[in-house]
Amino acid sequence: MAPTAPASARRAGRRHPLATTALLVVGLLATGGAYALATATATAETTAASAQLIDEGGKLFAANCASCHGLNAEGTAAGPTLIGAGALAVDFQVGTGRMPMAASGPQAEVKPVQFTQEQIDAMAAWVADLAPGPAVPADRYIAGDGDAANGAELFRINCAMCHNVAGAGGALTEGKWAPGLAGVDPVHIYGAMVTGPQNMPVFSDLNLTPEEKNDIITYLLYVQENPSVGGWDLGSLGPVSEGLFIWIFGLGALVGVTIWLTAKSN
Repeated sequence: MAPTAPASARRAGRRHPLATTALLVVGLLATGGAYALATATATAETTAASAQLIDEGGKLFAANCASCHGLNAEGTAAGPTLIGAGALAVDFQVGTGRMPMAASGPQAEVKPVQFTQEQIDAMAAWVADLAPGPAVPADRYIAGDGDAANGAELFRINCAMCHNVAGAGGALTEGKWAPGLAGVDPVHIYGAMVTGPQNMPVFSDLNLTPEEKNDIITYLLYVQENPSVGGWDLGSLGPVSEGLFIWIFGLGALVGVTIWLTAKSN
């Protein structure tokens, strides 16, 4: 029978009960410290990049927009305040060429865009830094992959009275108009619904959820990409253009045939 080791020797070779816990604590501290260091570095880089973008946007704003909106976007007699307008309003107005306005008028017109998208993003970041406001939506809300049938119903209820059921646009009062929506970038359609430019009402997320806005965008894209089931759409302006067509060409043809038959009989 082998000799039994003394109790002191057995205790000397045994791991302390708290050793495993201590190792886990050390490992967690090391991992957490490394993660915190990496995160702090990335955050510092992101903050520096954001600050640079905002600074560049402030310079562009001062050079191109401050004459109407004020150096601090506080607004003047020539232009409204942009404090609280948010990045989305800047992206819509400048990204569609409406701003800067070429001349004062009842409504800002679409014209060639005067800035690159990077410059627009910089000005949007500067305005957004002034006060909270609507931000540019996530890609999933402007993808145009929603429910076109639901979007058609929502568009008829909320938009067709001004923009026409096919999005062809229409005249409003006092020299204003609802623009046609063919070829408009989805982010600008979304931006118009959220910011309510000029005569357009604001459709907040309580009126139309982001998913429902995407459904409307889906419907408009469907209308643009599919031909009219009724044949020649005559500009999709409805009974006005159709009635004018019949009045001029239809009645004109009948009058012409009547004259021809009378001349032949004589």
